[in-house]
Amino acid sequence: MAGSGLVLQLQKQLGDYTTSLFNEGFLDDQFNQLQQLQDESNPDFVVEVVSLFFEDSDRLLNELAKALNYQNTDFRKVDAHVHQLKGSSSSIGAQRVQRLCIAFRNHCEAQNIEGCLNCLQQVKQEYTLVKNKLETLFKLERQLLAARRSSFPM
Repeated sequence: MAGSGLVLQLQKQLGDYTTSLFNEGFLDDQFNQLQQLQDESNPDFVVEVVSLFFEDSDRLLNELAKALNYQNTDFRKVDAHVHQLKGSSSSIGAQRVQRLCIAFRNHCEAQNIEGCLNCLQQVKQEYTLVKNKLETLFKLERQLLAARRSSFPM
């Protein structure tokens, strides 16, 4: 009985945490759609897709920092990186990152280096936040799965 109590507690904690991510604007409905693509044949689908997003975003943020550090900034190159980041954040439902990328692209179009540098810092901050939030979400999901397995062995 204690095991099923833990499962219920973790289910509630996971549900509340997931709801907060949507209410605080970290995630949008695209994340729900991503979760619906996960099934028993591919139980780690969302984690795998989000992990690829993390790898891609880390690379893009590094490329952006380098590109904005040059004396003669190539704003087309910067915009291409921001466009990629916007697309990948949109595909997993990381809406706060996506929204910042829209403003970032406007600064690229205006060739506003200060605006670009400011947006880069904001995007890095939001990306770090959503990354930490998603890692916590996945940790809670793993805890719930482990509790279910120990409470209801096959």
